[in-house]
Amino acid sequence: MTTPTGTTSTTSTPTVSSAASVSSTPTVAGVPAARGTATAAVVPALGEPLVVQQRPVPEPGPGEVLVRIEASGLCHTDIHAARGEWPAKPTPPFVPGHEGVGVVEAVGPGPVVHEVGTRVALPWLGSACGRCSYCVSGWETLCEQQVNTGFGRDGGYATHVVAAAAYAVPVPDGVDPLDAAPLTCAGVTTYKAVKVAAPQPTETVAVFGIGGLGHLALQYARVFGSRTVAVDVEDAKLDLSRELGADEVVDARAGDAGEAVQALGGAHVAVVTAASPTVMEQAHRSLRRGGRLVLVGLPEDNHMSLDVFRTVLLGITVIGSIVGTREDLAEVFRLHAQGRTRVVRETRRLEQVNECFEEILSGRVPARLVFEM
Repeated sequence: MTTPTGTTSTTSTPTVSSAASVSSTPTVAGVPAARGTATAAVVPALGEPLVVQQRPVPEPGPGEVLVRIEASGLCHTDIHAARGEWPAKPTPPFVPGHEGVGVVEAVGPGPVVHEVGTRVALPWLGSACGRCSYCVSGWETLCEQQVNTGFGRDGGYATHVVAAAAYAVPVPDGVDPLDAAPLTCAGVTTYKAVKVAAPQPTETVAVFGIGGLGHLALQYARVFGSRTVAVDVEDAKLDLSRELGADEVVDARAGDAGEAVQALGGAHVAVVTAASPTVMEQAHRSLRRGGRLVLVGLPEDNHMSLDVFRTVLLGITVIGSIVGTREDLAEVFRLHAQGRTRVVRETRRLEQVNECFEEILSGRVPARLVFEM
């Protein structure tokens, strides 16, 4: 995940706000009442439990759309954001969530990007400048002026949310909103991670951590035609890996997972979704000469030990992969519409948000939780 930028303060009381704080409702006479009331799970202060509250439905401004959320996935990043665990911190109160999927209910002034009735996804990249070298060269996720959904602007833990129209990605007909929600982050993040490593059909991809992200990374490696190795420490996730077609499964409880993968011939690519420096170091040891280590998870302590001699002498490449672009997400949706991926998920109610955070932290969830609105 990219370093969050574009943070803003959003209040639960309707106020006239800056462009970045788009979820506050303008105090235009009659407008909020006309649209009714939205339900939102709000972070009142960093580290405090979320509060589910009623607030006026926001109005879309120029270049924005109002989206009625149908489903919103829970990403571990939401927990980091709500607890202020990263060096860059959001400004509370705010609404988390960057896996929101719903239907456009209203369009703000200006050119129409999405017609009313269009189903769209609201990813982590809430907006970018569109002008810098990163944006114009296909790396908009590196834009220094980006604003992140559920971090710098209110996100999908709400029945209604306002989003930048140009950065809302259409969801194809036939893709269930409950599947589309996890694909909006877990899917596009792991798809990009595999994509930048460019695995070949004759190569082996090892995925370290078969959870909400890893179970999709495993499937994308298979889409690329590569031999796959799944690494985890839980029986349920190892069984899921076999069910999803992993060629080899490594139980990391049995010893050093890096050495275990080496015993299978070594990996050309190791994708690490686990937010653990120890796992990252094991993944590094699992690589063959010329291998690529792709880091996706963000550990709270922010550091791993890198064997420089091994990295240099074996020609290993270390890649940091940050979510994916709008085009990457469109590709993820197309693959799912073709029946080439399966989302393992469980649904919850928004009122259960704090219990869901604890579920994720305990490791009891087999894959992804989705709030069904």
